[in-house]
Amino acid sequence: MLLNLRNYIKQRGTVSLLELSQHFSTPADALRGMLQHWLRKGVIQKTDNAGCQQGCCGCDPAQVEIYHWQGKDTNKIACCHIE
Repeated sequence: MLLNLRNYIKQRGTVSLLELSQHFSTPADALRGMLQHWLRKGVIQKTDNAGCQQGCCGCDPAQVEIYHWQGKDTNKIACCHIE
């Protein structure tokens, strides 16, 4: 699941937690734990937006929690750069 999650974010570039939750049919809280793995490795970055800026304050927090691919190649072994 971790690799599928990483590959989906890599392919899309930027995704919301809500989009990930819908795509993988997994609760947002469960995904947050998995996303922490990739955040620690530095391959993704999280952006918390204050909302959609429409002023209604009705946005689902998962809708405005955005993850960005950082372009780091995670297919290489760190010690010898073998793919």
